[in-house]
Amino acid sequence: MPRFAPTGEVILHIVFAASECVPFAKTGGLADVVGALPPELVKLGHQVTVYLPLYAGVRRQLAGEVTYAIRSITIPFQYYNRLAGIVDGGRRGGVQYYFVDCPELFERPGLYGTAVGDYPDNAERFALYCRAVLEASKQLGVPEVFHVHDWQAALIPVYLRTTLKSDPVLSHAAVVLTIHNAAYQGAFPPATTEQLLFPWEIFTLDKVEQYDRFNFLKGGLVYSDILTTVSRKYAEEMLTAEFGEGLDGVLRGRAQDLRGILNGVDYAQWNPATDANLAAHYTPENLAGKRECRADLLSAFGLELVEDATPVIGIVSRFAVQKGFDLLEEIAGRLSEMEVAVVALGSGEPVYEKFFRDWAFWNKSNVAVRIGYNDALAHKIEAGADLFLMPSLYEPCGLNQIYSLKYGTVPVVRATGGLDDTIEEWNPRQGSGTGFKFTDVSGEALLAAIERALAAFEDQAGWKRLMLNGMARNYSWEQPAREYAVVYEEAASRLA
Repeated sequence: MPRFAPTGEVILHIVFAASECVPFAKTGGLADVVGALPPELVKLGHQVTVYLPLYAGVRRQLAGEVTYAIRSITIPFQYYNRLAGIVDGGRRGGVQYYFVDCPELFERPGLYGTAVGDYPDNAERFALYCRAVLEASKQLGVPEVFHVHDWQAALIPVYLRTTLKSDPVLSHAAVVLTIHNAAYQGAFPPATTEQLLFPWEIFTLDKVEQYDRFNFLKGGLVYSDILTTVSRKYAEEMLTAEFGEGLDGVLRGRAQDLRGILNGVDYAQWNPATDANLAAHYTPENLAGKRECRADLLSAFGLELVEDATPVIGIVSRFAVQKGFDLLEEIAGRLSEMEVAVVALGSGEPVYEKFFRDWAFWNKSNVAVRIGYNDALAHKIEAGADLFLMPSLYEPCGLNQIYSLKYGTVPVVRATGGLDDTIEEWNPRQGSGTGFKFTDVSGEALLAAIERALAAFEDQAGWKRLMLNGMARNYSWEQPAREYAVVYEEAASRLA
C-alpha cells in the first residue's frame, strides 16, 4: 500500500526495468533517462530500484567479486529451465541497483547484437530478464509501480496479466510503460509464444500478434496500465499512421492512457560553465570563452583557416535515415559553396557514413567529419559551433538540441517530436525564440531554415539575444520527475 510523507504526499516504491542505464550500459537516450530520472524521484521522497541485465561491460565495471542478493532463480522455458542470479549493485544517489546475471545470455560483446545483426535469441534473453525482475521483486521488494522501458522490458506487464495473474504477491503492482522510440518493437516468430510459455490465446491481433509476429512492445502497450512517451508532440504523432510504426491503431485505442512527458537533461554533465571537456568555460554573463571553444573545435577538426566571421554548423548524431540526412545530402553541394563551415561526428548506416566522408573529401577547407563517437568531441562541438543541425524525419525527444540551447549554440531543427516542443522560432522583431524550424520533408525547406539562421547571424546583437534566450531555458529533470510521480500515483490508485 502507498505510504504518506508528513506533508501528505504519497510515497511509492517504483521499480525501473530497462536494458540500458548510464553509467553502466548505453547505446542511446534510453540510458540517459534511466540514469537521471530515478535520483530525481528519490529527491521527491520515493523509493526507487533499478534492474539491468549484467552485460559483460557491466561486470567489468563492478570490479572485484560480485555480491549476490539472490543466488539462483529458475526461469522456465518450453523445453528447459535457465538459472539467473541477482547481483547487488549497491546504492547510488539513493537508488538501489540490481543486475540480472545469466552469463550464457548476457556475457557478450554487444547489448543487442553485433555488426552482422541482432542476436537470434534476443526474445529469450529479454524474456528471461523480464521474468527475473518479477521473481526477484517478490523477494527483494514488490513495488507499487513497475516502470518499464521499451520492448526489452515490455513483457513484464504481459507476464503480470497472463501467466502470473493469480500470484497474490504481485497482483497489486501497476505498470507504466515508456516508449522511447516506437520504431523498435521486438518482433519474433509466432513460436515465441510457446517458447516463453505464454498461452496461445494471447497471440491475437488485439493482444501481442502484429503481422504474424510476436511483438514485445505491442504486448506492453496492451497490458500496461498507463503509457508514456518522451515528448508531448511525439505522443500526438504516434497516433498517426506516419509515425505509429504500425502500432497507431493500438495507441489510438489507448489514447486516454497515453502521456507525453518531455525528457530532461543532466546539467551536471552538460554545462559550459563547468564542462571539463572545453578549452574555456563561459556563462550567459560572460560569453568570451565560447570564442576559445570555437577555435579549439576548428583545430580539432583541422579547419584552422576558417575565418572568424564564418558561422560553424555542428552535427552530432547517429548516421541513420531517421535523422534526415537524405535532406542534407540534397543540399550539401550548395551548402558547401556558402560562407559556412560544417563539423560532424557520428556513425551508423554505411550509406550515410559514405556521404559524410565524400562530402568532407571534396570540401576539405570547410567540411570535416569524424566517423565514430567521442564524448569529449561531442561536448566540444556543442560549445564551439554557432549552429547545431538536426533535420530529423522524426525525433521522439532529442537531447542534443537541449544541450545546444545551454551552450548558446543555436539549433536548426525539423518541427517534429521533442524538437518541435523545445525549439521556438526566432522572431528578430520581438527578440523572442531560440532557434530555427522547418516542417516540409525536403532539402529546400532545410536550406531555407539554414539561410534564415545565416541571415540572423549577420546581426551580432540580435544573435547574442538569440543565444541568451536559449541559455536561459531550463530542461532539468526536476519538472519531468514531478510529472512522472503524478503518473505513478494514478497508476497505483487504479490497482489499490
